[in-house]
Amino acid sequence: MTDPRPPQSRRRFLSKLVSGAVAAGATPYMLSATERREAYTLASRTYQSANDQVQLAVIGAGGMGMSDVSTALTVPGVKLVAAADCYEGRLTAVKTRHGADVFTTRDYREILQRDDIDAVIVGTPDHWHQKISVEALRAGKAVYCEKPMVHQIEQGAELIRAQNESGKTFMVGSQGMSSLGNEKAKELLEQGAIGELNYAEGFWARNDPIGAWQYSIPEDESEETVDWDMFLGDAPRRPYDPLRIFRWRNYRDYGTGVSGDLFVHLFSSLHFVTSSHGPRKIMAQGGLRYWKDGREVPDVLLGMFDYPETAAHPGFNLSLRVNFVDGTSGTTFLRLVGSEGAMDITWTDVVLRRNKAVSPTDVFSQMKSDEMDRAAEARKQMLPPAESVYVAENGYKGAHFDHHMHFFNGVRDGTPVHEDAVFGLRAAAPALACNNSYFGEKVVSWDPEQMNVL
Repeated sequence: MTDPRPPQSRRRFLSKLVSGAVAAGATPYMLSATERREAYTLASRTYQSANDQVQLAVIGAGGMGMSDVSTALTVPGVKLVAAADCYEGRLTAVKTRHGADVFTTRDYREILQRDDIDAVIVGTPDHWHQKISVEALRAGKAVYCEKPMVHQIEQGAELIRAQNESGKTFMVGSQGMSSLGNEKAKELLEQGAIGELNYAEGFWARNDPIGAWQYSIPEDESEETVDWDMFLGDAPRRPYDPLRIFRWRNYRDYGTGVSGDLFVHLFSSLHFVTSSHGPRKIMAQGGLRYWKDGREVPDVLLGMFDYPETAAHPGFNLSLRVNFVDGTSGTTFLRLVGSEGAMDITWTDVVLRRNKAVSPTDVFSQMKSDEMDRAAEARKQMLPPAESVYVAENGYKGAHFDHHMHFFNGVRDGTPVHEDAVFGLRAAAPALACNNSYFGEKVVSWDPEQMNVL
């Protein structure tokens, strides 16, 4: 983790905004005297062409696994050579889409034994993430593991050891980590754009069946086309149930609920932007309000988190919410609130609003008072918010592409990645602690430095 730069003065910050806009070819503009608004373009990164080919395999060829593959194959020099999944229909689809020469198997261990594979994508249900990642690292493979990194907090230490001992690149797939929006927000925060951070909030909202995990069940599902024992792995033994394999996120034996699926994205982005290691107290409440389809996890979840003061940031509070009942409030969003303003952050844009207290002798404040034909009162006043909008340029390939590019750079030349196993655990642990809080009806204490539940 890098130490944040010392806050700059407001004057220096505004000066840098203007000079940065000129350098980037963006022109700030002012709408009115009371609505001060400037717009800037976030330029896409430039990447060098690949010098060597990376042989890639996917373990877990479902929706997210194959989405990762599709993005990975847009990175120059990456080739899919193998796929593993416990459902035969997905293996057939891999060959149809990517060629008959792609090796397929129901047993992921056959992939780890191959010498011609450099890296694997772990796109399995959550309860397999740690085991396969550890085995793959020890087999000499680089690993791109879907979030959350682990199914249980206590699994994190072994995965961190496996990464360190193997020397191989390990990266968690919270793709927003590598977004232009996050990187700009980090830069602005470190420059003192919103003053001293004191509060943050984030949310996800969905109400469609797919977004709420009511995935379709294949017509040909059966105990013949599905390796049920392989799917279960170390999970409790149960009779074959297609709902559990094809809608696994709804069940605690295999998934991690809305916190492990979605809160973890918000933790990852927040920790990257603020250089934080995580909260010390975690509390969650919610309920199953709408999707009463046999699932074991809530569809509405509210989390509250206390972040201690560190060398990187002051103490602050965080609130998160996920809502699967109604999606009209948007999809994903992170807001940071400070003493002099706030930032709304998505993966493609940042909206910065600066609102600083001024003395009644301030020129702008005095002009506003004169317009209203009254003298300025001898008390602090607030300037009208100054808004700066940063938007990714047209043609931006997106955070998913950038995240994979960072991963394959690490595979090729050992370049450090944003989201290694330590970072991944510090994002996953508070998300998983939400489940402990919700189901246990308790406050969970977490040591973000030592990465232990207290």
